[in-house]
Amino acid sequence: METAKKSALIAGGASGLGAATARALHAAGAEVTIADRDQERGEQLAAELGDGARFAHMDVTEPTQVESAVQQAAALEGGLRIAVNCAGIGWAERTASKHGAHSLQPFETVINVNLLGTFNVLRFASAAMVENEPEGPDGERGVIVNTASIAAYDGQIGQLAYAASKGGVVAMTLPAARDLSRHNIRVNTIAPGLFDTPLLASLPQEAREALGATIPYPPRLGNPVEYGQLALAIIANPMLNGETIRLDGAIRMAPK
Repeated sequence: METAKKSALIAGGASGLGAATARALHAAGAEVTIADRDQERGEQLAAELGDGARFAHMDVTEPTQVESAVQQAAALEGGLRIAVNCAGIGWAERTASKHGAHSLQPFETVINVNLLGTFNVLRFASAAMVENEPEGPDGERGVIVNTASIAAYDGQIGQLAYAASKGGVVAMTLPAARDLSRHNIRVNTIAPGLFDTPLLASLPQEAREALGATIPYPPRLGNPVEYGQLALAIIANPMLNGETIRLDGAIRMAPK
């Protein structure tokens, strides 16, 4: 799908992978809707990008807010054609320890944001895309890109909640693509490795460099720009469908 003049919604678009994707889509000529619960950052990014960018306040765990943001993006000329899911949080806690069992509330919160939040954007965005007129030689109506993590495959000690949430995103990808194939809507997922995002920003620089050095090649943390590049490639390639792509420099995570 061509991105120029297409309406694109980026969930979690105010920072990290989402902000990089918003910039990439905007540079490619898309009309971007930056949807995020961080209003200050979202409005700042929209102002920075200028014409062709707007902010929509949205918490992915609130279905009414997701539906409203999707409707805003779908109201633009041509309807909503591109949706990228980048909203997510992390949590570290072992299944059980001398302190007791894993806390239920943070597990539920991570699942609500990372998995149910992705599902909310997926369901409302795809419903809007169904209404689009077919375009191009394949009659495409839309493309959805979700974000998982290599933790879905290589979950480390203490990553029970995070790995479960991202594993769910991976598991949704193929059935969603199959569900939506009759409407000419594609669904793919990116599973990033160790990226220089707000999730790692709290670590000291030395620790971040040490993490990057564990990656076979290139031996550094991923740049969010590289995520945006892959998102654009997925959008552009009509044969990419129902796939989860690891973006990790060939790392396979050790238990800890």
